[in-house]
Amino acid sequence: MSLEASTPSLKNPHDKPASGAKSSSKIVPKPTTKIDGNASANAAAASFAALTEKLDYLDKTDIESVRQAYRFADEAHLGQLRKNGEPYITHPIAVAAQCATWKLDAQALMAALLHDAMEDCGITKADLIERFGSPVAELVDGLTKLEKLQFDTREENQAESFRKMLLAMARDVRVILIKLADRSHNMRTLSDMPRSKWGRISSETLDIYAPIAHRLGLNQTYRELQDLAFQHLQPWRYEVLSKAISKARNRRRDLIEAVQASVETSFSTIKMETQIYGREKTLYSIYRKMDEKHLSFAQVTDIYGFRVVVPTALDCYTALGLMHQLYKPVPGKFKDYIAIPKINGYQSLHSTLVGPAGVNVEFQIRTQAMDVVAESGVAAHWLYKTNVQDAQLADRMGSKWLQSLLDIHDETRDAAEFWDHVKIDLFPDAVYVFTPKNKIMSMPRGATMVDFAYAIHSNVGDHAIGAKVNGNQVPLRTELKNGDIIEIIASPSSNPNPGWLGFVKTGRARSKIRHYLKTMAQTESIDLGEKLLTQAIRAEGFQQLPADSQNDTVIWDKLLRFSGNRDKAELMSDVALGKRVASIVAKRLAQLLTGSGEKLDALLITKERFFSTEPLSQGAITLDGSENASVKFATCCRPIPGDAILGYLGRGEGLTIHIAQCPVVKRLQHKDAERFIVVEWSDEPVRSFEVGVIATVANGKGVLAKVAETLANSESDISHVDMGSEYAQDATDLRFVISVRDRTHLDLVLKNLRRTASVLTAERMLPSGTNVLLS
Repeated sequence: MSLEASTPSLKNPHDKPASGAKSSSKIVPKPTTKIDGNASANAAAASFAALTEKLDYLDKTDIESVRQAYRFADEAHLGQLRKNGEPYITHPIAVAAQCATWKLDAQALMAALLHDAMEDCGITKADLIERFGSPVAELVDGLTKLEKLQFDTREENQAESFRKMLLAMARDVRVILIKLADRSHNMRTLSDMPRSKWGRISSETLDIYAPIAHRLGLNQTYRELQDLAFQHLQPWRYEVLSKAISKARNRRRDLIEAVQASVETSFSTIKMETQIYGREKTLYSIYRKMDEKHLSFAQVTDIYGFRVVVPTALDCYTALGLMHQLYKPVPGKFKDYIAIPKINGYQSLHSTLVGPAGVNVEFQIRTQAMDVVAESGVAAHWLYKTNVQDAQLADRMGSKWLQSLLDIHDETRDAAEFWDHVKIDLFPDAVYVFTPKNKIMSMPRGATMVDFAYAIHSNVGDHAIGAKVNGNQVPLRTELKNGDIIEIIASPSSNPNPGWLGFVKTGRARSKIRHYLKTMAQTESIDLGEKLLTQAIRAEGFQQLPADSQNDTVIWDKLLRFSGNRDKAELMSDVALGKRVASIVAKRLAQLLTGSGEKLDALLITKERFFSTEPLSQGAITLDGSENASVKFATCCRPIPGDAILGYLGRGEGLTIHIAQCPVVKRLQHKDAERFIVVEWSDEPVRSFEVGVIATVANGKGVLAKVAETLANSESDISHVDMGSEYAQDATDLRFVISVRDRTHLDLVLKNLRRTASVLTAERMLPSGTNVLLS
């Protein structure tokens, strides 16, 4: 990322992110060196003594359980060192200490102390269950990477490990709290690691762990991880910004003190109990603002701010009025997150005011409960049990997002695809919309009507056909805007459209659509595979496939061993997709049937092999347009009912239908003649089919409108129109893709076009050299 355009002073030719080395993703590998046993024991004891001072919220039994976990971990890590030379046990103790500041329970603290035991020390899950119980073992297992399994790439390993961690987090949020504490301590000590690893670890922190912390409302951890990652990714720029902020802090100290004094005086006049804290933008947030808005450091005016903590929510609004009396508010810089909380549960009033000397100062006004939630997010469940309703807090703290992880996992078996869905939801810059019943819903910025439909319920999304915004009908791809009232129009006969994947924003919607399409495609492929194999077995002299009865199980088992498929459904799907050639499978099946005593029909063989090109062949696949994903109609020739057609079974592509005389068919028949199968049209197709039409018109005013009107009056829908890129001439070609029922309907459309004023000629578009035969 270059800052040349905005901050020349931050450009350094020697400031390169550290390159990622190809190594284990474990930040601290197991050292082989040892130190003096007494020194190690003393250092570890000192660290654990500091931890026990933070455990005053636990009872004696829990503290003893934590102490036992420490002794077990200390023994397991004996002789291991961190890169800075300290005993390795100091790291688990530091992680547990961070968890103790969130006041996590004893089980979480024990898991924090043991979190590297399974990964680095050969301790098994069974060992932990026996010693500390199943809950602690499950927490540790959720934190353990999948090092024992074999993966083709490091990225695949990482994706699968993240999936395991996120699913464990969805079931027990303590997993991610321990993991974030682990990552925080590793980032604080990253300078001790080889510089070659800085880039990979910092990028991973910035792209994954910081967004997860933010998504769960752990803002203090979020800001720290961002700054530490920035410090190691861009060390020179970090240093330059640090010095600039230090100088600005010294220059503006008097101004900030004056603002704080005047605010404290104002609150004392109304005798409101308040706590006022000065705050400063983090280095990374300043850097990102400079980069995104192309600003110099001098142009960033809202570096400083104040947090005002008051007793009640009503006092927040009173304090806001007082602030606006004291300093003038900047227009458009007020946000009410109390009335409408952020997705991660954050609540506060934000207002930017013009302070002394024209310096902008942001004020955040909130209650004590809101302040705890704002800084600690899901950890507030443990920190603030007495004054925060757990049910409301859990709902605001992202439990819906955690549950959505489980939903996405149920529909996505591929780890990389699962991770793609999750990453979408990690950056939820929210918009707030209303249902027709005035229920408010928060959605990621850029989300569409389809995302909203799936957020309501998967059935609503699956059957959506339209939407209304504030009573006005809009397309489903329309983006949501703050304050809109959204109504989804659904139809029981409607199904998800593959085109939706091109514009949906949320991971939930994307996974639901893909799951439906995969399930539907598999079902259709199995049906098509059975038809193709039935057609092929008839050519071998057998009327139909063996039944699924117990007597024929042996035949199917032998056939599956021959084909290498797990079950009959997979075999049929492979036949439909062209991964298995139906005729080869049928020959093997015929051998098995003959070997079991079945007699073939010689007359059927003769009929199928020598008369299979007849349109009424009993073995032909019949098409009526309801085939959806299992059958594709070639766009090179665009066949319609009435055309003579052939089916081509491409390798892994499914069945593609061409006009019999299509040049592509002639070319493929030289290479893969055995992959062509007999297909025929149904007597009653259930839908219309697309076909290309070219109309040459005398150029003039309103010609396109006249042609479009003729097509509409002929009961034909326009799917696409192309006028070419040439400048307008006396005669212009208009190319349309229209929908027709069959050849008869197409003839009517062309006849009407030729009668239209200004239309010189109208013909069907076909590849050159194609002679269309009637079916």
